Amino acid sequence: MSIHPAPTAPRTAAQHPVELVAEYFGRAIGALTEWKDQLAIDIQTARADEPLTTDRLDALVEPSALGLFDSVDLPVYGSGFIAALDSLADANSHLAWWQGPERAQLVLAAQSVNKEHIDYSELEWYRVPLATGEPHVAGPYVDYLCSDEYTITVAAPVHVEGEFVGAVALDLLIDRVERDLTPRLAAFGDDISIVNGVGRVLLSTSPARATGDTIRGDDLAAFERFACEGMALDVLIAR
Repeated sequence: MSIHPAPTAPRTAAQHPVELVAEYFGRAIGALTEWKDQLAIDIQTARADEPLTTDRLDALVEPSALGLFDSVDLPVYGSGFIAALDSLADANSHLAWWQGPERAQLVLAAQSVNKEHIDYSELEWYRVPLATGEPHVAGPYVDYLCSDEYTITVAAPVHVEGEFVGAVALDLLIDRVERDLTPRLAAFGDDISIVNGVGRVLLSTSPARATGDTIRGDDLAAFERFACEGMALDVLIAR
């Protein structure tokens, strides 16, 4: 099943920075939520025939993973599915993933030798959707598995009859997100930052703050804090 662009209502100008941020990342969450429901059906059907292998999973995932590059109005760098650990017949773990300008399938060095040595159980984009059952915006972090760049991964869990079978996800490179959002946020003020749940900066309109910096504790007193509904992101606006 390929994901095709869906008709959307005309966008209106954001009245507040938090609306702008929530709408931007909400596009990814919406697309992944649509995909995860269909992929759950596809996986359930495939497993009814015979044990699910990495090759069979790749064939299920590829059309929709590639479709996300064009159907989501975001600078998608990579997309695919992260299989739940020990859920496949021929590997303990597997990323069915396509990325980059060529949209090439990712082949990790570990996969080419022994697929069983990829352990992503503690990585945020896998751990949080597994624990919460909800979509999650993970990052910023340097993605040493895929791009070697500062990255944001948006992921949504996939369940088959109540069993967690993995997560659909897409990657956004921070530098591209900055180009999209920083000029638009700057229209609201010269010291506005997007931070994750632990206060780490995704991007900021202030030259004093860089991706990966933290704003925590007493420093928060200098800001008004606004939560983005449905995602673990806050917008901080200098008082």
